[in-house]
Amino acid sequence: MQVIHQPRVAWDAARVIGGAIHDEHLFGWLRGELGALMGPATAAALDETRDRVRWAGDARLPVETGVWRVRLEDSLRQDPDLAGGLAGVVSTARTLRPV
Repeated sequence: MQVIHQPRVAWDAARVIGGAIHDEHLFGWLRGELGALMGPATAAALDETRDRVRWAGDARLPVETGVWRVRLEDSLRQDPDLAGGLAGVVSTARTLRPV
């Protein structure tokens, strides 16, 4: 049985989200995958993140990445079974666009 370090998965996923903001193809794929894994509210929150970065500029990226790290850590605490799926999404996203 593999042990998954949830804070690391959350941080890696948040970094992938931040890196995908300006890549329409990757962002769309990521939005679909995370929406399927975590629900439509997550997909909507990703859209809001992208909109805030577009409006405020790239200086907003570290803030949004941090917000996602916390959001994902909270989700993993509530549902630890998400960790494997989330780690898989991160791994696939990195093959599409290394962070």
